[in-house]
Amino acid sequence: MTPGTTPLPETNGPASAATNDAGSAQDSPNGGANLVVVATPIGNLNDLSPRAVATLAGSDVIACEDTRRTRRLLTHAGISGKRLVSLFAANEQTRTPQIIEALAHGNQVALVSDAGTPGISDPGCMLVDAVASAGFTVSVVPGPSALTASLAVSGIPHDRFCFEGFLPRKGSRRRSRLRLLSADKRASVIFEAPSRLVGTLEDISAAFGPTRRVTVARELTKTFEDVWRGEASEVLDQARDRADAGLLRGECVIVIAGDRRRRGSDNDPV
Repeated sequence: MTPGTTPLPETNGPASAATNDAGSAQDSPNGGANLVVVATPIGNLNDLSPRAVATLAGSDVIACEDTRRTRRLLTHAGISGKRLVSLFAANEQTRTPQIIEALAHGNQVALVSDAGTPGISDPGCMLVDAVASAGFTVSVVPGPSALTASLAVSGIPHDRFCFEGFLPRKGSRRRSRLRLLSADKRASVIFEAPSRLVGTLEDISAAFGPTRRVTVARELTKTFEDVWRGEASEVLDQARDRADAGLLRGECVIVIAGDRRRRGSDNDPV
Protein backbone atom coordinates (compact mmCIF):
# COMPACT_ATOMS: atom_id res chain seq x y z
CA MET A 1 0.00 0.00 0.00
CA THR A 2 1.19 3.49 -0.79
CA PRO A 3 2.33 5.19 2.44
CA GLY A 4 -0.34 7.47 3.86
CA THR A 5 -3.16 5.99 1.77
CA THR A 6 -6.20 4.74 3.66
CA PRO A 7 -7.64 1.59 2.05
CA LEU A 8 -11.12 1.57 0.62
CA PRO A 9 -13.79 0.77 3.22
CA GLU A 10 -15.04 -2.79 3.21
CA THR A 11 -18.55 -3.36 1.90
CA ASN A 12 -20.64 -6.47 1.49
CA GLY A 13 -19.89 -8.68 -1.48
CA PRO A 14 -16.61 -10.27 -2.58
CA ALA A 15 -14.53 -8.93 -5.42
CA SER A 16 -15.41 -10.68 -8.65
CA ALA A 17 -13.33 -11.75 -11.60
CA ALA A 18 -13.58 -9.11 -14.29
CA THR A 19 -14.44 -11.39 -17.19
CA ASN A 20 -17.14 -10.25 -19.59
CA ASP A 21 -17.58 -9.63 -23.29
CA ALA A 22 -18.58 -6.00 -23.00
CA GLY A 23 -16.29 -4.77 -20.23
CA SER A 24 -12.76 -3.75 -21.07
CA ALA A 25 -10.85 -5.18 -18.12
CA GLN A 26 -9.32 -8.09 -19.97
CA ASP A 27 -8.07 -5.80 -22.74
CA SER A 28 -6.43 -3.35 -20.37
CA PRO A 29 -2.64 -2.98 -20.66
CA ASN A 30 -2.64 -2.89 -16.84
CA GLY A 31 -3.76 -6.51 -16.65
CA GLY A 32 -7.37 -5.76 -15.81
CA ALA A 33 -6.74 -2.69 -13.66
CA ASN A 34 -8.68 0.11 -15.27
CA LEU A 35 -11.37 2.65 -14.53
CA VAL A 36 -14.59 2.43 -16.54
CA VAL A 37 -16.93 5.43 -16.54
CA VAL A 38 -20.43 3.99 -16.86
CA ALA A 39 -23.53 5.99 -17.76
CA THR A 40 -26.68 4.95 -15.91
CA PRO A 41 -30.38 5.75 -16.46
CA ILE A 42 -31.65 9.28 -15.79
CA GLY A 43 -35.03 7.90 -14.76
CA ASN A 44 -36.17 4.77 -16.57
CA LEU A 45 -34.12 1.81 -15.32
CA ASN A 46 -34.74 -0.04 -18.58
CA ASP A 47 -32.38 2.43 -20.28
CA LEU A 48 -29.39 0.67 -18.67
CA SER A 49 -27.52 -0.79 -21.65
CA PRO A 50 -26.44 -4.45 -21.91
CA ARG A 51 -22.82 -3.30 -22.07
CA ALA A 52 -23.28 -1.26 -18.88
CA VAL A 53 -24.76 -4.32 -17.14
CA ALA A 54 -21.84 -6.50 -18.27
CA THR A 55 -19.28 -3.92 -17.17
CA LEU A 56 -20.85 -3.45 -13.73
CA ALA A 57 -21.12 -7.23 -13.30
CA GLY A 58 -17.46 -7.66 -14.21
CA SER A 59 -16.04 -4.90 -12.03
CA ASP A 60 -14.37 -5.58 -8.70
CA VAL A 61 -15.30 -2.20 -7.20
CA ILE A 62 -18.10 0.22 -8.10
CA ALA A 63 -17.62 3.84 -7.03
CA CYS A 64 -20.95 5.64 -6.76
CA GLU A 65 -22.57 8.76 -5.33
CA ASP A 66 -25.14 6.90 -3.22
CA THR A 67 -24.52 3.22 -2.50
CA ARG A 68 -28.20 2.63 -1.71
CA ARG A 69 -29.37 4.01 -5.03
CA THR A 70 -26.73 2.11 -6.97
CA ARG A 71 -27.58 -1.12 -5.19
CA ARG A 72 -31.20 -0.73 -6.30
CA LEU A 73 -29.97 -0.32 -9.87
CA LEU A 74 -27.80 -3.43 -9.55
CA THR A 75 -30.71 -5.41 -8.15
CA HIS A 76 -32.83 -4.35 -11.13
CA ALA A 77 -30.05 -5.60 -13.42
CA GLY A 78 -29.75 -8.90 -11.55
CA ILE A 79 -26.29 -8.11 -10.17
CA SER A 80 -25.38 -8.97 -6.58
CA GLY A 81 -22.33 -9.28 -4.37
CA LYS A 82 -20.62 -6.13 -5.63
CA ARG A 83 -18.25 -4.03 -3.54
CA LEU A 84 -19.63 -0.49 -3.50
CA VAL A 85 -17.79 2.59 -2.26
CA SER A 86 -19.22 6.09 -2.07
CA LEU A 87 -17.71 8.85 -4.16
CA PHE A 88 -19.38 12.25 -4.03
CA ALA A 89 -18.32 15.90 -4.14
CA ALA A 90 -17.36 16.11 -0.47
CA ASN A 91 -15.14 13.01 -0.42
CA GLU A 92 -13.79 12.75 -4.00
CA GLN A 93 -10.42 14.20 -3.04
CA THR A 94 -9.81 11.70 -0.25
CA ARG A 95 -11.42 8.77 -2.07
CA THR A 96 -9.35 9.19 -5.25
CA PRO A 97 -6.01 7.87 -3.89
CA GLN A 98 -7.86 4.93 -2.36
CA ILE A 99 -9.30 4.01 -5.75
CA ILE A 100 -5.91 4.37 -7.39
CA GLU A 101 -4.56 2.01 -4.73
CA ALA A 102 -7.30 -0.50 -5.64
CA LEU A 103 -6.31 -0.21 -9.30
CA ALA A 104 -2.69 -0.80 -8.35
CA HIS A 105 -3.77 -4.12 -6.85
CA GLY A 106 -5.27 -5.22 -10.17
CA ASN A 107 -8.92 -4.34 -9.57
CA GLN A 108 -11.27 -3.08 -12.25
CA VAL A 109 -13.24 -0.10 -10.93
CA ALA A 110 -16.51 1.15 -12.41
CA LEU A 111 -17.57 4.74 -11.79
CA VAL A 112 -21.26 5.65 -11.80
CA SER A 113 -23.31 8.63 -10.66
CA ASP A 114 -26.85 8.65 -9.33
CA ALA A 115 -28.15 9.29 -12.84
CA GLY A 116 -26.64 9.95 -16.24
CA THR A 117 -22.97 10.21 -17.10
CA PRO A 118 -20.41 10.73 -14.30
CA GLY A 119 -18.50 13.99 -14.43
CA ILE A 120 -21.31 15.93 -16.15
CA SER A 121 -22.40 18.20 -13.28
CA ASP A 122 -21.61 15.20 -11.08
CA PRO A 123 -18.48 13.93 -9.30
CA GLY A 124 -15.87 12.04 -11.29
CA CYS A 125 -13.69 14.53 -13.19
CA MET A 126 -11.06 14.70 -10.44
CA LEU A 127 -10.91 10.91 -10.22
CA VAL A 128 -10.63 10.42 -13.99
CA ASP A 129 -7.81 12.97 -14.22
CA ALA A 130 -5.88 11.41 -11.34
CA VAL A 131 -6.32 7.83 -12.60
CA ALA A 132 -5.17 8.77 -16.10
CA SER A 133 -2.21 10.70 -14.68
CA ALA A 134 -1.27 7.61 -12.65
CA GLY A 135 -0.94 5.63 -15.87
CA PHE A 136 -4.09 3.56 -15.71
CA THR A 137 -6.55 3.14 -18.56
CA VAL A 138 -9.81 5.12 -18.40
CA SER A 139 -12.59 3.97 -20.70
CA VAL A 140 -16.27 4.78 -20.99
CA VAL A 141 -19.58 3.01 -21.45
CA PRO A 142 -21.71 5.83 -22.89
CA GLY A 143 -25.42 6.09 -22.39
CA PRO A 144 -28.14 8.29 -20.89
CA SER A 145 -27.50 11.99 -20.34
CA ALA A 146 -30.05 14.61 -19.31
CA LEU A 147 -28.01 17.15 -21.31
CA THR A 148 -28.31 15.47 -24.71
CA ALA A 149 -31.82 14.13 -24.06
CA SER A 150 -33.09 17.63 -23.32
CA LEU A 151 -31.45 19.10 -26.41
CA ALA A 152 -33.01 16.35 -28.52
CA VAL A 153 -36.57 17.15 -27.42
CA SER A 154 -36.14 20.93 -27.15
CA GLY A 155 -36.94 21.83 -30.74
CA ILE A 156 -34.31 24.57 -30.42
CA PRO A 157 -31.41 24.67 -32.92
CA HIS A 158 -28.39 23.22 -31.14
CA ASP A 159 -25.76 22.49 -33.77
CA ARG A 160 -23.61 24.51 -31.38
CA PHE A 161 -24.42 24.83 -27.69
CA CYS A 162 -22.99 25.90 -24.36
CA PHE A 163 -23.50 23.76 -21.26
CA GLU A 164 -23.58 25.81 -18.06
CA GLY A 165 -24.54 23.11 -15.57
CA PHE A 166 -26.00 24.66 -12.43
CA LEU A 167 -25.94 28.45 -12.26
CA PRO A 168 -24.79 30.30 -9.12
CA ARG A 169 -27.45 30.26 -6.42
CA LYS A 170 -27.07 33.94 -5.56
CA GLY A 171 -29.44 36.11 -7.56
CA SER A 172 -26.90 38.79 -8.49
CA ARG A 173 -24.26 36.30 -9.64
CA ARG A 174 -26.87 34.29 -11.52
CA ARG A 175 -28.22 37.37 -13.30
CA SER A 176 -24.70 38.46 -14.23
CA ARG A 177 -23.97 35.08 -15.77
CA LEU A 178 -27.24 35.11 -17.72
CA ARG A 179 -26.51 38.54 -19.14
CA LEU A 180 -23.26 37.17 -20.58
CA LEU A 181 -25.05 34.16 -22.07
CA SER A 182 -27.79 36.27 -23.63
CA ALA A 183 -25.44 37.50 -26.39
CA ASP A 184 -24.17 34.01 -27.24
CA LYS A 185 -25.18 32.68 -30.65
CA ARG A 186 -25.14 29.14 -29.33
CA ALA A 187 -27.99 27.47 -27.48
CA SER A 188 -27.48 27.45 -23.70
CA VAL A 189 -28.27 24.47 -21.47
CA ILE A 190 -28.78 24.90 -17.73
CA PHE A 191 -29.55 22.44 -14.94
CA GLU A 192 -31.82 23.72 -12.20
CA ALA A 193 -33.47 22.47 -9.03
CA PRO A 194 -37.29 22.63 -9.04
CA SER A 195 -37.33 24.98 -6.04
CA ARG A 196 -35.34 27.57 -8.00
CA LEU A 197 -36.88 27.07 -11.44
CA VAL A 198 -39.37 29.95 -11.37
CA GLY A 199 -36.78 32.44 -10.09
CA THR A 200 -34.26 31.36 -12.72
CA LEU A 201 -36.85 31.65 -15.51
CA GLU A 202 -37.70 35.15 -14.28
CA ASP A 203 -34.04 36.08 -14.61
CA ILE A 204 -33.82 34.41 -18.04
CA SER A 205 -36.83 36.37 -19.30
CA ALA A 206 -35.23 39.60 -18.09
CA ALA A 207 -31.75 38.86 -19.44
CA PHE A 208 -32.61 37.24 -22.77
CA GLY A 209 -35.86 39.10 -23.38
CA PRO A 210 -39.41 37.76 -23.00
CA THR A 211 -39.57 36.49 -26.60
CA ARG A 212 -36.43 34.30 -26.60
CA ARG A 213 -37.31 30.64 -27.23
CA VAL A 214 -36.97 28.42 -24.18
CA THR A 215 -37.68 24.76 -23.44
CA VAL A 216 -37.92 23.21 -19.98
CA ALA A 217 -37.61 19.43 -19.60
CA ARG A 218 -38.48 17.75 -16.31
CA GLU A 219 -38.48 14.12 -15.18
CA LEU A 220 -37.25 12.91 -18.59
CA THR A 221 -37.82 9.18 -19.28
CA LYS A 222 -39.98 8.88 -16.15
CA THR A 223 -43.72 8.26 -15.87
CA PHE A 224 -44.53 11.95 -15.44
CA GLU A 225 -42.10 13.30 -18.05
CA ASP A 226 -42.93 16.94 -18.70
CA VAL A 227 -41.58 19.17 -21.47
CA TRP A 228 -42.88 22.63 -22.29
CA ARG A 229 -41.73 25.06 -24.95
CA GLY A 230 -42.38 28.65 -25.97
CA GLU A 231 -41.16 32.17 -25.54
CA ALA A 232 -39.43 32.93 -22.24
CA SER A 233 -42.46 34.74 -20.79
CA GLU A 234 -44.79 31.88 -21.77
CA VAL A 235 -42.52 29.20 -20.32
CA LEU A 236 -42.28 31.25 -17.11
CA ASP A 237 -46.07 31.43 -16.81
CA GLN A 238 -46.33 27.67 -17.30
CA ALA A 239 -43.69 27.08 -14.64
CA ARG A 240 -45.61 29.28 -12.19
CA ASP A 241 -48.79 27.30 -12.92
CA ARG A 242 -46.99 24.02 -12.26
CA ALA A 243 -45.46 25.39 -9.07
CA ASP A 244 -48.87 26.54 -7.82
CA ALA A 245 -50.24 23.06 -8.53
CA GLY A 246 -47.34 21.38 -6.72
CA LEU A 247 -46.10 19.75 -9.92
CA LEU A 248 -42.51 20.98 -9.93
CA ARG A 249 -40.58 17.97 -8.73
CA GLY A 250 -37.35 16.47 -9.99
CA GLU A 251 -34.33 18.10 -11.59
CA CYS A 252 -35.11 20.40 -14.51
CA VAL A 253 -33.14 21.18 -17.67
CA ILE A 254 -33.55 24.55 -19.37
CA VAL A 255 -32.59 24.98 -23.04
CA ILE A 256 -32.39 28.57 -24.31
CA ALA A 257 -32.10 29.52 -27.97
CA GLY A 258 -28.99 31.37 -29.08
CA ASP A 259 -29.06 35.00 -30.13
CA ARG A 260 -29.94 34.63 -33.81
CA ARG A 261 -29.80 38.39 -34.33
CA ARG A 262 -26.03 38.27 -34.21
CA ARG A 263 -24.23 37.56 -37.47
CA GLY A 264 -20.69 36.40 -37.89
CA SER A 265 -18.40 33.55 -38.76
CA ASP A 266 -18.94 30.06 -37.36
CA ASN A 267 -15.38 30.39 -36.06
CA ASP A 268 -16.34 33.19 -33.67
CA PRO A 269 -15.23 32.41 -30.08
CA VAL A 270 -18.91 32.28 -29.03
